Amino acid sequence: MSDPRYQVSVSVTTRHLPEQSQPEQQRYVFAYTVTIHNHGELAAKLLTRHWIITDGDGHVQEVRGAGVVGEKPLIEPGASHTYTSGTVMATKVGSMHGSYQMVAADGHHFDADIPAFRLAVPGALH
Repeated sequence: MSDPRYQVSVSVTTRHLPEQSQPEQQRYVFAYTVTIHNHGELAAKLLTRHWIITDGDGHVQEVRGAGVVGEKPLIEPGASHTYTSGTVMATKVGSMHGSYQMVAADGHHFDADIPAFRLAVPGALH
């Protein structure tokens, strides 16, 4: 069982951005909105992110960096933080997953898993 002090869950919603996509150039743009929920007993600060992006052809891109959209949010117990970002892929369908590296108010470092989610142009999947 996980330590109740460090309980963070992540949920994601996605959308295709046709106005920014250029299918004839194999450029598909997607936005994703992430909500990070702190169910733990201590405040937790997001330090870094690690994304694994896989397109429909199986090409994998890894992205690592500080914070999210220029922020390193401190999420209090029972609170959440929501932000929107985006990615560009060469295929109509792909997926993303990863983790956030967090530090709790007591100095303990831990990872918050980002479950896999699908990016897809509407109608691309049956």
